[in-house]
Amino acid sequence: MTNLEIFIYALLWISFGFVHSLLARAPVKRLLQPLFGRAYRISYNLFSALYIGLVIIGGQLVLGGNAVKFEIGNELAFLALTAQLSGVVIILFGLTQYDLGRFGGTTQLFRRDNISVDDEEPLHISGMHRYVRHPLYLGAYLYLLGGATSEFGLQTALWGCLYLWVGTWFEERSLVNQYGRAYVEYKEKVPAIFPFKGRAIE
Repeated sequence: MTNLEIFIYALLWISFGFVHSLLARAPVKRLLQPLFGRAYRISYNLFSALYIGLVIIGGQLVLGGNAVKFEIGNELAFLALTAQLSGVVIILFGLTQYDLGRFGGTTQLFRRDNISVDDEEPLHISGMHRYVRHPLYLGAYLYLLGGATSEFGLQTALWGCLYLWVGTWFEERSLVNQYGRAYVEYKEKVPAIFPFKGRAIE
């Protein structure tokens, strides 16, 4: 694995992070919604899924042939697998905390009334959100770090975690703008990613 190959893979992640964050901004949403109408949310999700899939495939093409799998003991391999499985479980359970139709965009797609790009879900402060503000990101961190058992997995974990860290910063600003004082007070009580406070709110 050469520095050039790593640089190319990093650029793929940076491009995804830039485009994904740009499309998530309210002014861009308002600009694009007339083009997509009720299909905006589902189009955004499908585009994001396709883009991240292409990033991973591109990384496999660039790094996969030259990536070395690390020689780790059974104990570390078990821990890595446990981290990944835990991440998947947290993501799946975290998704149940949302209105999946609205989250995925199908609710907006089939609604007959006029919609707004600002017609988002209410602020969630129950369930897993009593422990962390971003349970889906917690699951993603665990999955990425658990997969760092090869050079390709390590690079994916590095750039994926960096994307999550930067993305969380931008999302926090957006949530404060959207929910105002309610989110600021929630943010003061509940950790962003890691539940070091346990159940922070009742």
